[in-house]
Amino acid sequence: MVDEQDKTKATRNRRFLVKDFDGYKAALTQYARTFFSPEKVNDFSEPGIPGMIIDLTSYVGDNLSFYLDHQFGELDPETAVEPANIERHVRSAGVPIRGAAPAVVDVTLAVEIDAARVGSEYVPQTSQLPIILAGTIFESTGGIRFELQEDVDFTTRDENGELVATITVSATVNGLPSKFILTSTGVALSGFRTSETFTFGQQLVPFRTITLANENVTEIISVRDSDGDEYYEVSSLTQNTVFKRVSNVGRDRDEVPDNLEVILAPRRFTVDVNIATRATSLRFGSGRAVSNDIDNVPDPATLALPLYGKRTFSRMTLDPNSLLQTNTLGVAPIDTTLTVDYRYGGGLSHNIEPDTLRTLSQLLVRFPSSPTPAEAARVRASIAVTNRKRASGGDAAPTIQELRQLIPAYRNAQSRVVTGSDLLARVYTLPANFGRVFRAGIRAHPNNPLTTLLYIVCRDSAGRLIPAPDSLKLNLRQLLNQYRMISDSIDILDVPIVNIGLEYQIITAPTANRSLVVQTVNQRLAKFLSTRERQVDQPISLSDVRNIIFNNPGIVSVIDVKIRNNVGTVGGKAYSDIQFAITANTVKDHIFPPAGGIFEVRYPKVDIVGSAV
Repeated sequence: MVDEQDKTKATRNRRFLVKDFDGYKAALTQYARTFFSPEKVNDFSEPGIPGMIIDLTSYVGDNLSFYLDHQFGELDPETAVEPANIERHVRSAGVPIRGAAPAVVDVTLAVEIDAARVGSEYVPQTSQLPIILAGTIFESTGGIRFELQEDVDFTTRDENGELVATITVSATVNGLPSKFILTSTGVALSGFRTSETFTFGQQLVPFRTITLANENVTEIISVRDSDGDEYYEVSSLTQNTVFKRVSNVGRDRDEVPDNLEVILAPRRFTVDVNIATRATSLRFGSGRAVSNDIDNVPDPATLALPLYGKRTFSRMTLDPNSLLQTNTLGVAPIDTTLTVDYRYGGGLSHNIEPDTLRTLSQLLVRFPSSPTPAEAARVRASIAVTNRKRASGGDAAPTIQELRQLIPAYRNAQSRVVTGSDLLARVYTLPANFGRVFRAGIRAHPNNPLTTLLYIVCRDSAGRLIPAPDSLKLNLRQLLNQYRMISDSIDILDVPIVNIGLEYQIITAPTANRSLVVQTVNQRLAKFLSTRERQVDQPISLSDVRNIIFNNPGIVSVIDVKIRNNVGTVGGKAYSDIQFAITANTVKDHIFPPAGGIFEVRYPKVDIVGSAV
């Protein structure tokens, strides 16, 4: 017999977290030998009753341990193995689930136009110039359909009044042009476009969900009801505003075609894709459209309980559904018919080879100058299309394992501008229609720690730096205001553009061609000093300049290198008005720009001058 002290000690040392069958069996056998009388229980062999009980208990424990480990493993997206649990992790992290991706391709459109004599020149007949409209359908030799995304306007002219399209002579009469071929480019997206309608009754169904018939939906183009109201796609139903593009009618519309506006979205929906079937579902809100669309907050007066002559009130139960009968989480469609316009289809096969997109399946064209019917028919028949480059972007639907790999990145992502990198990322991801920021830089405000100075600069059609248009700054303000922290402020400023020139003198080898050496050096310096290689607040290293000059065949030594500041109009060339002291801002062989500034060699062929002796 084991005395009471030994029993207590054995009880303290018992272990239950054993991971396998043998461990459970050994622990249970030891436990039985310790706490049960050996006169009554002494046969622990497998044929014996005690052995059978221990085996059965060990088997149960082994299974429970296995499933316990399994369940803990399913809590981690890296160790989860069940597809349903992996999908939950993917959705919890906010990873978007999509179907097969479409391909994008640049298409070259050509049209033949009759020649007309204007003065002493022959030019394309203005009345015959067409606009090929978005929605035009092309088809490749393999049967892949592509849809033109934006109008291709052959009537567009530059600031000098010349047609932007490329013009070549296609036919002559007596040596004079009789027909021209005009070519221009556009962007086409693969896939099909279709519409579906859904009818809803008068009964309110919160968070109603509809499923589209086609799989691999790539884009929801529009959702409208029979009353003409539009529903907007949002990332979550708590998001009550969306960005909207509005045509810019200001003087800077060439640089900024569209303005960015933030509008309320009381009617909204989220998009969900089933991983197994790739079917796309739209989920709407839960409220009634009984209040003004501007009222996005429940009215407390409709929920408050009046106290008629009472000074106290007891605890009460609250029905949360009463709080959901608002448009706070979006308006639910009631007694209406929804029309969903969407695009679907994609895959690796949509990455077609060059020169395989040649068929016009559906041509949409408009003539602004109203040519004769015969001329219009002739121009329509002459329109041709091709793709000079391979289509790209088409891909198969991501597998659940591929989606799992995206979880860490999306968990680290955020929808707020907190750091400087967050701010620059938001600036550079502004859609091009709202203006294109070429370079951006940030600095801390010298007097206010909660204010960030954001410097931006743009380029003109010739690739030269220009101050950002006011419309672009307003669009950036609208965008950044939705993401900045409440206590932060951002000042959007123009980048000081410092135009510079470079002069150098070298000694060449006696056998070297001096002109050729200087020409080669000028080309390398132009590339090094190009605005494509420059960033805001980036200094110029004079040592790097000397190395670029010296490391060319035929150069014996570098005699001198000078950087000058070009201001105003010099030699008929227009420069910026920023005056900059080069010598005063040279520190340890580095020339530093002004705060938030950038260097530019505006006219490389003129501003880079070399001489050889």
